[in-house]
Amino acid sequence: MKRPLQALLLLLSGLGLLHATLLTDHYLRYVKEGMYPLLVASGVLLLVLGAAEAWSLWRRDGRDERERHDDRGAQDNHGDRDHGDDQDDRRNRGGQDDRDNRGGQDAHGDGHDHDHGHDHSTPPRVAWLLLLPALSLLFYAPPAIGAYTASREAPKAVTVTEQGDFDPLPTTSPLPITLTDFTLRVQQDRDRAIDGRTVRMTGFVTPDKETSGEDGDDGDDGGDGTAAWYLTRVIFSCCAADAQFVKVRVHGTPPPPADTWVTLTGTWHPSGTLGTSSAEAALDAQTIKKITRPSNGYTDGLPLTMP
Repeated sequence: MKRPLQALLLLLSGLGLLHATLLTDHYLRYVKEGMYPLLVASGVLLLVLGAAEAWSLWRRDGRDERERHDDRGAQDNHGDRDHGDDQDDRRNRGGQDDRDNRGGQDAHGDGHDHDHGHDHSTPPRVAWLLLLPALSLLFYAPPAIGAYTASREAPKAVTVTEQGDFDPLPTTSPLPITLTDFTLRVQQDRDRAIDGRTVRMTGFVTPDKETSGEDGDDGDDGGDGTAAWYLTRVIFSCCAADAQFVKVRVHGTPPPPADTWVTLTGTWHPSGTLGTSSAEAALDAQTIKKITRPSNGYTDGLPLTMP
């Protein structure tokens, strides 16, 4: 990879990072929101390095052009000084000067080529592959982690909570609640405050791997003839590599297409003993509404953009 392309790679990488952070929220597909300042700073730094490399190349090309011009001028001046009264001497001196000039030019050319014709710091050709992610950030950002991965991962284990840590639930109906809080209430709240309450939760659709037929069987359904599926949220501790999923099983309504963002209202689906670990985090859906992904879609929080 030549130096001009190295400069281009730095510039494209910087532009890609700034596009993913300043102009869109694509960066949230891969890292948590707290990484935003570092990504912006990295994008600016890459742009500065790319611009500095391009400026260095431009100055070097200008210097080389001036050196070539000076060499041609020196050769012309040297030829003009070869005059005398005697034609033979002039011819002899001219022949000698011509040989000297050719030798000097060859020596200068060899030295010049040796200095500027070999770049021992050239990186391996595999470095060309670095252009792919740089161009991808600009023109086609890789999709976020979604239903395909979530259907193959176990739900995130909820933290054990002491009974005194549960506050009384608001009287709002339907009650906005996160998937994590709903799971905690179902499996650990011995006061069973969630029993009979209509709740509202938001997430994306993840088909049940068994009922989707991927394993060659029909699986089970929600007990009402409709295939069960999961309402899902993804949580980043740092980046997509450590993503964890919170899932609530949904009964009573056919599953929308995978990765569709929806808001559900419903009540706890009786399964196991409420307030113990035997209770399943499941919902009997009453209403379902398709929405666009909330701005905080990669956390398990109440939607900042309500449907």
